Amino acid sequence: MAFKSFPPFLPFTKISFLFAVLALLFVSAGSAPAEPLRIVGFGDSLMAGYGLGPGEAFPEQLESALQAQGADVTVANAGVSGDTSSGGLSRLEWSVPDDADIVLVELGANDMLRGIAPSSTEANLEAIIEKLTGRGQRVVLAGMLAAPNLGPDYAAAFNPIYPRLAERHGLTLIPFFLDGVAAEPTLLQSDGMHPNAEGVARMVERMLPVIRKTIDERKEEDA
Repeated sequence: MAFKSFPPFLPFTKISFLFAVLALLFVSAGSAPAEPLRIVGFGDSLMAGYGLGPGEAFPEQLESALQAQGADVTVANAGVSGDTSSGGLSRLEWSVPDDADIVLVELGANDMLRGIAPSSTEANLEAIIEKLTGRGQRVVLAGMLAAPNLGPDYAAAFNPIYPRLAERHGLTLIPFFLDGVAAEPTLLQSDGMHPNAEGVARMVERMLPVIRKTIDERKEEDA
């Protein structure tokens, strides 16, 4: 049986070059740029940016601050002015996309201002947390404190909601979302409740280390 002769071998240098090109193509195909980490601010008017101009709301200022530090992130604004914890629960499915990595939950202030039973607020927040963590999303819980005019009994029932939920579900807690701003007239709008642009900047500055730590923890989970 006669064997067919093979074509002349390519010079070794040409073969090496060919394999190098193929290897480069395979590496390039498998190394698409990573998607930015996605954060969603889910809350009420304090998150939505009531009374503020473009780019001045908390999510927008947080995104700018994080990106200025080199973080590859986007921060979406899913705040709705006037929202309560029950309203947030009812719109969760369409307000927070499944592909969000971190969700900053800021709800309960309107519950408190309306005198809604703290037990109802806690149940709604817990349902929100369970839905988000059930998707595999990391939750940062922003706390609120009861207004003094509601009396000590209401405060005693309302204020512990956030640390209790954070401990129960192992969440990162921001004890008071308006910390450093609530008692500063120069950082508030004329209604005395909502932060102005400078107030939001103060809030972002104070919370930035917590958010950065959460981003690092999320990246470790995904690694």
